[in-house]
Amino acid sequence: MINYTRMRVVIQRVTRASVEINGKIKSEIGNGLLVLVGIEDRDTDEDIEWLSNKIVNMRIFPDENDVMNLSVKDTNGDIIVVSQFTLQASTKKGNRPSYIKASKHDFAIPMYEKFCARVAYDLGKPIGTGEFGADMKVSLLNDGPTTIWMDTQNKE
Repeated sequence: MINYTRMRVVIQRVTRASVEINGKIKSEIGNGLLVLVGIEDRDTDEDIEWLSNKIVNMRIFPDENDVMNLSVKDTNGDIIVVSQFTLQASTKKGNRPSYIKASKHDFAIPMYEKFCARVAYDLGKPIGTGEFGADMKVSLLNDGPTTIWMDTQNKE
């Protein structure tokens, strides 16, 4: 049986995050979410819509009682989305990860752009991004730490 992963994300609640490319800041936020996304060829627009909705409405920010009860949208937080093909790594055999499930540029770039556009739409304001295929330096201060991994194949 072949195990298809579909779109994967790692969501990190941050007090600040930035993406630097060639020594210049491309995106920078304060409180919000840093979202790393790995795209696979079986990803669909439905995956994008489901993930985006979950991300912007996920209640992982503290309320007045310090209970994780607010979303990034509720807190007027910001989001940076960074493409990361290594999230599709298979480590089943040997010690060198295989990235065979990661989409190639011709499929991944349009899907990444659609995903970013959908997140911005669902958030109700522009988001920060990385640059697909660039050598990026991603900095963050994880708040909590709160880190959540999601896969559209396992919609729990």
